[in-house]
Order: sequence, then structure tokens, then C-alpha cells
Amino acid sequence: MNMISPQGFDEAMIRAQLARLGLRWVNCISWNEGVAALYQQAIARSEVEVSASGALVASTGTHPGRSPKDKFIVRNQASESSVWWETTAGLSQGQFDLLKADMMAHARLKSLFVQDLAAGAEPRHQMPVRVITEQAWQALFIRHLLLQPENPTAPELTILCLPSFNADPTRHGTRSETVIALDLEQGLVLIGGTNYAGEIKKAVFTVMNHRLPAQGVMPMHCSANAGRDGDTAIFFGLSGTGKTTLSTDPARALIGDDEHGWSEAGVFNIEGGCYAKAINLSAESEPEIFAAATRFGSVLENVTLDESRVPDFADATATENTRAAYDLAALGNVKRDGRGPAPSAIIMLTADAFGVLPPIARLSADEAMMHFMSGYTAKLAGTERGVKEPQATFSTCFGAPFLTRHPSVYGEMLRCLMAKHKVPCYLINTGWTGGAYGVGKRFPLAVTRKLVTAALSGAIDAAPLRTDANFGFAVPVRLPGIPEEMLDPRKGWADGTAYDKAAGHLKSLFEKNFEKFQPVATRLAAE
Repeated sequence: MNMISPQGFDEAMIRAQLARLGLRWVNCISWNEGVAALYQQAIARSEVEVSASGALVASTGTHPGRSPKDKFIVRNQASESSVWWETTAGLSQGQFDLLKADMMAHARLKSLFVQDLAAGAEPRHQMPVRVITEQAWQALFIRHLLLQPENPTAPELTILCLPSFNADPTRHGTRSETVIALDLEQGLVLIGGTNYAGEIKKAVFTVMNHRLPAQGVMPMHCSANAGRDGDTAIFFGLSGTGKTTLSTDPARALIGDDEHGWSEAGVFNIEGGCYAKAINLSAESEPEIFAAATRFGSVLENVTLDESRVPDFADATATENTRAAYDLAALGNVKRDGRGPAPSAIIMLTADAFGVLPPIARLSADEAMMHFMSGYTAKLAGTERGVKEPQATFSTCFGAPFLTRHPSVYGEMLRCLMAKHKVPCYLINTGWTGGAYGVGKRFPLAVTRKLVTAALSGAIDAAPLRTDANFGFAVPVRLPGIPEEMLDPRKGWADGTAYDKAAGHLKSLFEKNFEKFQPVATRLAAE
């Protein structure tokens, strides 16, 4: 067995660890190699293309995004009474063990790339993670995305990712040949049948969503940054709403762009890198992210290269979900320790393609809880087959696919933390104004940044406010530099009656979705 690793490599220890996992004979193992070595191997193995700027470009083929319907948790003592099975698919222990044995046998024929990393920048809540992949570019991807401890310890979570392995639904109890199976008791995740590297990242987050509440820590699908005075802001939001873009601010240090924990000590990044949406990325609109995404060693997923190998970020031929993965160090203005105090402001982001919501609103505690439990944004027409008009999307706690426990667990934690630290909450719409998608236009990024600044500085609280007739939250009537027709969406529509109809429709969708959470919200509000 030929192993490749940095100096200090203990071959006997690694042989023993892999044998316990079930990997006794493999062709070649790369152990904790750095960016340059993984970059070289990804090219040598023809896994990727090289862009003109030096970033690697990988195609994930038939899986340009996550496969949430192929995700399973093993039903055993560690999960049976704590997992929210209403929305979580289960596998029996026997099915998982058979899947594990078959994947281990498959892996023995492969070259493997191993990275010993960690999740959680706060030492008391850090989880050592070992990721084993059959592709060098995926090893580089996860090396960017997670933390790199100086002295790796025995893993508490191991992830085996074999895209070339296809599950057998009859034999393994899966839905298709694609599988993401988590055994919380063994601390083991098996991923097969998909090349999409985001499955590795989100598997770690799923386990942290189960693990952290038991430690008194709230896991959050959010970005976070810190002001010059040390104040922390967090940005909740689903994919495409602007978490990464808005938290990457020259005036504020980035703590992290996607996953965080909120403990008694404050906010900490679960990851060590960024996984930014790359569609329509440009140096003019997002210079910091553009520079990080196009530098040597960064990984681009499903991005088209032109004839000169320059990334065409406007090309959505493969998918709208093009991505860029890079280490936080690629950005100049970051919090190196990945930590900050309890937030002084919470911003909930939505991209309302109906063109109904105002660009900013101040939420009461009850309204904040309602929007947190709802997790609203909208799919755009044309982004999925058959979608001809905007469609409302509700993802509980802004991260339903990654929750393992009942939403009330996370909702109650947020309510208690907001009350304890007296944190104000604002809703910011990064979607459309003057009409729905296809008629109106998207709020300019420059305007949204001004609104974020107004929220974080407290300027919005000094502005005259009106009560929104449809949703009841407080909306500023005037703010410096913001056109009044944007602050009052109805004024921006050519037909006020059409606006009222669209607003009434969206309100009814909110109410219908929230019915299942009303008992929980009522109980939390009364406590």
C-alpha cells in the first residue's frame, strides 16, 4: 500500500485506523496533503480543468446540487428519540451496515484522499472530522471548507465519499443509486452516487445540528460578520438570498458565510471557508468574492470556461447553482479566530420574487419567530423545469434539509437567546420591486447594502415607521438615499390592484405554511 503524506506521518497508526473502519487494502492513500499537492493530483488524474486565473473547475455531472430526498439517518439508540422523523427518512441499522460493507469493498479498489479537519471554531464545541474521498478535488474542496487543526485528534465524525459507488435500493433500502446516510451512533457518514461536493459540507452541518443543541449551543444556517467596534451581526437566509454577498463587507470583518453556532461565549464559525454562489459573479459587484473565487487553488463547480479558459460566470448552462469554494484566508477582511460576541443585530434575508415585500422591515419578537419558523424565499421562473412563475419556498429555521431535531428545539433556543441579549431583528428583501420577477427589477445591491448599514447602525429605529397592511411589521417611510417607492412596494407597481392581489396571495401562503407551527409559536410566545 503506497501512502502519500506530509512529514510526521505515522503509517502504522493509519493502517490500524483504516482497518477498524473496514479499509484494509487500498491502492493509494493521500493523507492530509496541502493545496498544491491536491491541485497537482486533481489535474494529473483529469478530474478538473484549470481556468486562466488558476482556479480548478470541476463538473458534478447529473448532480449539480444536493439530493435531499436521498438523505437518510440510521434509526438506533442515538437517533430514535431525538430525530424529527416526520421530515427525516430512516434506514435500519442492518441496511446501513450492509451499505457500509459494500462501500468499503468498493473503496479498496480506489485511490483515496484523506483529510483530518475540524468543525467549530470554539474549542469547547469543536468536532474533529475525517473526510475520505476518491477524488483529489473533493479533498481540496473540503480542506478549504473546514478548519485545519494544528494537531489533529482522533475523529468524532468520519465521512466516506465515493461518487463512483451506486447504491442498490433493493439491497440497501435507498430511494435511488444516490445515497447520503448518517449513523449518529457510529459517527459515520456514507455518500455515494453523487459528485456534488456540497453533500460533504452539509453532512457535517447536519451532524452539528444534532450535536450542538445537546451542548446548549444553537446551530444556525447563517453568515456572520463583526464591526470595527466588535459588534456582531448574523444573516439568516436560504441559498441565493445574499448571505455570503452581504456579510462580505469591506467595513466589517467576515466571521463566516454559512454555518455558525451561538453559545454562551458568543457566535462562532462552524467552518473555515466559503462556498459562494457564483452565478453572475463579477469583479464590479463583488470584488472580494470574485478575487477569492478566481485565484490559484480555489475550486469552481459547474462553471463554464470560454475559449481562453476564462470563467463565464453568467453562463447557467450546467446549472444556476454554480459555486466557488475557497479558504477564508482568500479574503482580506476576516476574523481569523472565527468568533465574535453575541449578535447585536439579526437580519433575516429573503429574495421575494413576487415583488411584494418591502426592502426592509423591523420585526417584533413574535414576528421574528414567525419568520424564523417559516424561512421564506421564492424560486424564480425558469430555474427549474415547469416553473413558469414565482413559487414560494418555505424552509424551517432557514435550513430544513439540515435539521435533525424538531423545529421547536431551534426556535426555543433562538427566542431565549434573543431575549437574553435583547437583540433586534430585521427582515431584508433582496428580491424584486415594481412587480414580480419578469416584470419588476431586483433591488440593486448598493441599495441593499445601505439598508443593512441602516439596520446595523440603528438608523432605521430613528426613522418614521408605518405598519404594513398585509404583514403587520414596521416599515420605514423614509431613509436617506432610498427611493420612497422602494420602501413602499405598492407605489412601485404600475397597477396597485395587481399588487394587492399578489400581496394577498403571498400572505395566504405564509398563513397556510405557518399553521403547523402555530401551536409551537403560541407556546413559546407565552413562556
